[in-house]
Amino acid sequence: MLISRRESLQIAASILAMPLVSRVAGAQAFPSRAITLNVPFAAGGPTDVVARIIAERMRVSLGQTLIVENTAGADGTIGVGRVARAAPDGYTLSVGQWGTHVLNGAAYSLQYDVLKDFEPVALLTSNPYILVTNKSAQAKDLKALVTWIKESDGKVTVGIASMAQRVCAVYFQNLTDTKLQYVPYRGAGPALQDVVAGNIDLVFDQPSNSLQQLRAGNTKAYAVTSKKRLASLPDTPSLDEAGVTGFDISVWNAIWAPKATPKDVIARLNVAVVDALADANVRTRLAELGQELPVRNQQTPGALAAFQKAEIEKWWPIIKAANIKPE
Repeated sequence: MLISRRESLQIAASILAMPLVSRVAGAQAFPSRAITLNVPFAAGGPTDVVARIIAERMRVSLGQTLIVENTAGADGTIGVGRVARAAPDGYTLSVGQWGTHVLNGAAYSLQYDVLKDFEPVALLTSNPYILVTNKSAQAKDLKALVTWIKESDGKVTVGIASMAQRVCAVYFQNLTDTKLQYVPYRGAGPALQDVVAGNIDLVFDQPSNSLQQLRAGNTKAYAVTSKKRLASLPDTPSLDEAGVTGFDISVWNAIWAPKATPKDVIARLNVAVVDALADANVRTRLAELGQELPVRNQQTPGALAAFQKAEIEKWWPIIKAANIKPE
């Protein structure tokens, strides 16, 4: 069948346009299936709780199910390593924090680079730790608690579920001239449960994990690790004001994708996080858990990249100088 010159030109133009149309369609297609958020700690812990609240709202923006996958063990290195090896397509993400994506890089010999092998998506929340004990603890304040620890001569037990908690414990011991006996856990949730049950003496815990037990009267809070008090615990002093001068540690949570994930996919995911953090219900739920949210200009991928790099430059020399290692 013969065709006219005009028809030939139209067919040629259509063929040339096909790659562009395919690229546009491909970009618009993400996400076309469920997305997995890997939390490298046990279910019910602080990072897990924050991840689930934000994932629930991200589903609305993305139009797809977000599955939270818990891969606990080795201070979060197992779960983070799994994401580092995942396909860079935006369907497997890492929800980590200060310990997993900063401290572990200095303390562990990793098969991945915490900075170079991931694409930052967005900073989520931050909060100080709370020094929590069983409700039967007799010390009336932090000074008395420190005295009790010293008199116990290394027999007071502290739950350690992450490198971040280990750093808190080491700092506390150095600044108070005390010695604690470390008890390892696969997650902050199980560690707190043992504090409640009286199986261990204390834990440096995040508000999202501890506030419910504190409000129920099952545990006691002696101090928070930031230099200012926590809004959700106004009667609990900071370690700094209670006499442990210079103690200022906060843990933050964020989302990363595997290295080489397309920029348009990162942008799509970032928009979903920003939408979630702007949602009134999400903000209320996170505030009830003692979480502080980053301001809008700190919610970009670039802001997370700069912040993570600055944290590495600050903490790696400290970790290495103190020779803090996994146990």
